[in-house]
Amino acid sequence: MLEDTRNLVDNYKGLSEEAIVADLDRTRHTVHVAVENLTRDFNMGTIVRNANAFNVAAVHVIGRRQWNKRGAMATDKYLHVYYHASIDEFVKSMDRRPIIAVDNQPGAIDLSDAELPRDCVLVFGAEGPGLSPEMITASQKMVAIEQFGSTRSVNVGVASGIMLYEWTRRNVLTHKV
Repeated sequence: MLEDTRNLVDNYKGLSEEAIVADLDRTRHTVHVAVENLTRDFNMGTIVRNANAFNVAAVHVIGRRQWNKRGAMATDKYLHVYYHASIDEFVKSMDRRPIIAVDNQPGAIDLSDAELPRDCVLVFGAEGPGLSPEMITASQKMVAIEQFGSTRSVNVGVASGIMLYEWTRRNVLTHKV
């Protein structure tokens, strides 16, 4: 028998992609992740990989369909990824789901003070320019990760990991029995 060399936890080794997705679907968290893909940012792979690590309900790519999947390490195969041509299309598809912009632009609320509802969608922008003014306007709030060193911001892939962990800490880990 051939060894399964995919980057999977042991209990998924040897299973088909379909079987893994079906099992993950039973325990997915309610949070969604979205990326405003204006520049084909290489960090999208990291964001998608983090989305898989935290077993999010879905990933939404807004703008360009093409992105560098190498950084995702094939984790996108185990997620539900949806593409939206425009911000308007994305917002309509969210229905009543709260949209939370993650950016450090003026008007952002500190993460420690922000509510992160169970059914929200966390939206990340491109490294450098961040989120567009249109996306920030479409969001219910903007949240910034507090920082204490000399740099203005952390990498957007890192920011997605911090935000997803904090959402999980507040909405999943505190509810363990």
